[in-house]
Amino acid sequence: MPIDVMMPFYGDVAQFQQAVTSVLGQRDGDLRLVVVDDCYPDPQPREWLAALTDPRVHYVRNETNLGVNGNFRRCTELVEADHFVVMGCDDVMLPDYLGTVRTLAARHADASVIAPGVEVIDDHDRPVRPLGDRIKSVLSPGEPTVLSGEAMATSLYRGNWTYFPSLLWRTAPVREVGFRSGLEIVLDLALLVDLAAAGGSLVYDPTVVFRYRRHDASVSSVQAVDGRRFAEENDFFAGEARRCAERGWPRAARAARLHATSRLNHLQSRVAGAAGRLRAASPAR
Repeated sequence: MPIDVMMPFYGDVAQFQQAVTSVLGQRDGDLRLVVVDDCYPDPQPREWLAALTDPRVHYVRNETNLGVNGNFRRCTELVEADHFVVMGCDDVMLPDYLGTVRTLAARHADASVIAPGVEVIDDHDRPVRPLGDRIKSVLSPGEPTVLSGEAMATSLYRGNWTYFPSLLWRTAPVREVGFRSGLEIVLDLALLVDLAAAGGSLVYDPTVVFRYRRHDASVSSVQAVDGRRFAEENDFFAGEARRCAERGWPRAARAARLHATSRLNHLQSRVAGAAGRLRAASPAR
């Protein structure tokens, strides 16, 4: 059965074309690609897709701009397959991505989500390892692993080492849980821990089959600069600590209260911002 690749679109057209090409170039071609255009003002992406004349490609344009959370919700509403991916319109699937996650999903039929290995790239397709991604690599399991329940939640509260656009989701449990409203930065983490609370599991395999693009224009990068990212994260983790305590998950509650990786990212952002202000204030030499 096809895997649905849902691609919310609003962004760089060249990177979008690269993302689409990487999907259609999968060795396992049993897929349906659905591009969900969040009212991008330029008709070029729509015209380019139509010129592909590939029956696997479907284009949907929202009537109004829904934003990040709203467009993710729209994508899940449009899913028809048993498994789906919500892929970034600037990311890249390596040729064996779909074949790898499909095999893992067949091997772990009850898993709610499959997390493959990821390589991080910059705007010029060069592999990069910023501090945050080096921390993710330390926090992620070093070998194929299945996590569920409190162990899954604890691991993710310590630091969300997954990359949302690379994840393969099983449609039924995601539809039951759904994305929480009002979140933009931690909506993927919220969905993962809600699935853990509902009895779901996460399967991780470190085989690298996906390229995640890290750049300064991302929502998380922009909101880190003005502090909105960390305000959202602090509120989220405080609520999670209470929920885990009520659920009888003491280790998860402790990890949520500490949310050490989020605090470290906040500190790094403040230091970088202070350094930038000092450079701006320094007289020209």
